[in-house]
Amino acid sequence: MPTVEELYRNYGILADATEQVGQHKDAYQVILDGVKGGTKEKRLAAQFIPKFFKHFPELADSAINAQLDLCEDEDVSIRRQAIKELPQFATGENLPRVADILTQLLQTDDSAEFNLVNNALLSIFKMDAKGTLGGLFSQILQGEDIVRERAIKFLSTKLKTLPDEVLTKEVEELILTESKKVLEDVTGEEFVLFMKILSGLKSLQTVSGRQQLVELVAEQADLEQTFNPSDPDCVDRLLQCTRQAVPLFSKNVHSTRFVTYFCEQVLPNLGTLTTPVEGLDIQLEVLKLLAEMSSFCGDMEKLETNLRKLFDKLLEYMPLPPEEAENGENAGNEEPKLQFSYVECLLYSFHQLGRKLPDFLTAKLNAEKLKDFKIRLQYFARGLQVYIRQLRLALQGKTGEALKTEENKIKVVALKITNNINVLIKDLFHIPPSYKSTVTLSWKPVQKVEIGQKRASEDTTSGSPPKKSSAGPKRDARQIYNPPSGKYSSNLGNFNYEQRGAFRGSRGGRGWGTRGNRSRGRLY
Repeated sequence: MPTVEELYRNYGILADATEQVGQHKDAYQVILDGVKGGTKEKRLAAQFIPKFFKHFPELADSAINAQLDLCEDEDVSIRRQAIKELPQFATGENLPRVADILTQLLQTDDSAEFNLVNNALLSIFKMDAKGTLGGLFSQILQGEDIVRERAIKFLSTKLKTLPDEVLTKEVEELILTESKKVLEDVTGEEFVLFMKILSGLKSLQTVSGRQQLVELVAEQADLEQTFNPSDPDCVDRLLQCTRQAVPLFSKNVHSTRFVTYFCEQVLPNLGTLTTPVEGLDIQLEVLKLLAEMSSFCGDMEKLETNLRKLFDKLLEYMPLPPEEAENGENAGNEEPKLQFSYVECLLYSFHQLGRKLPDFLTAKLNAEKLKDFKIRLQYFARGLQVYIRQLRLALQGKTGEALKTEENKIKVVALKITNNINVLIKDLFHIPPSYKSTVTLSWKPVQKVEIGQKRASEDTTSGSPPKKSSAGPKRDARQIYNPPSGKYSSNLGNFNYEQRGAFRGSRGGRGWGTRGNRSRGRLY
């Protein structure tokens, strides 16, 4: 094996040869053999090999393999030097291989090495985006789990930093094509990352692009299959997918397919839903998603049937007034529970879909059923009026820091919920019922509240799953007339679209089961 002096001497031969450097194959071979030497020889080889690599195409494989040996050296300084120089090998047909190698090197636990690998990948991305993507997706589809995970995260964080001249339309089309292959077998977290990647592509910002993404999500959600409320993974897959779809919906990209599935398959099973996410009020999560989607529902094939299912579910949360005994006391053992969070979601969804069939309450229900509904609305509205006044009074004059206390943030959200319900109930009391009013759902950000105070939109939840309350805000007919003591509801804050922990295990099956780990050693 060559000494330091021999490496320098052969380096000099190559450097002095200028245009005839390719004629000194023996000198370059000496430098390649430097990887078999000691620490000093290896450091020199890590610098010299890439410098003259392009002049010896017949030794390309040997040179790349020599550099890779240095990338795996026990000495961290040698590894870092070798990794730093890898982009110089990314020429022509060698680039996809270098990209594949760098992707595998993402598994390093050394932070400095990891940053060097990231920088090297970005460097070759700018040389040839398609070739680099070939290496990345090759490892995502076939590599070990740690490599796959880090390659996906690289794409989700670094693609958006690349200039438009790198991320051309053709490159974005390749990303979409390869992503579709990966989405055939993903975990829940991977699915969220890929939706982040795809939704950030410029070519998918159009109406047709958004529609493509919705169709991808619908396929992952398995909307053609019968819903199984007792299977936690089935429930969480649907929720995870729907959360990704909601931001894509608009007046031009309709949510009809999802809303139909929720009405037909999920609402009838609302009380039996299960989830592995501890502390999650799964019923309220489902109703929130349905409410958000209902605004963008297009023409529905079985509108009357689904509207009736929604109406029947709403009735379950709109109790009749308690019967009174002769002395004026409640004749029953229990007074009705008023669950405002649930009612806001259901009433809003009914109001949105009801616009498409405005005579549902008057022509599709019999007189007795309509009378029963109006009694329930009236009872709910009566309690709301007193509750709203007391909430306004409690918040009156409070600004700035005073509104940021936990108690007052809950009261502000409670006021938004009750105001929304009140507006929607007033619409339905019109003769004939009206569907003209618009409200902002309580967990969506707004600039003002209706107490004459300006404030920033509150966020009453953290990034972790919301803690489960008994079943949302429950107050009996008498308690509702008093300001709430303690928490109004622990699930009243802004909805978190990045809910984590919803899927267990690895990828496999339809993409939400178990994927066997593969340990295949070095793939260089």
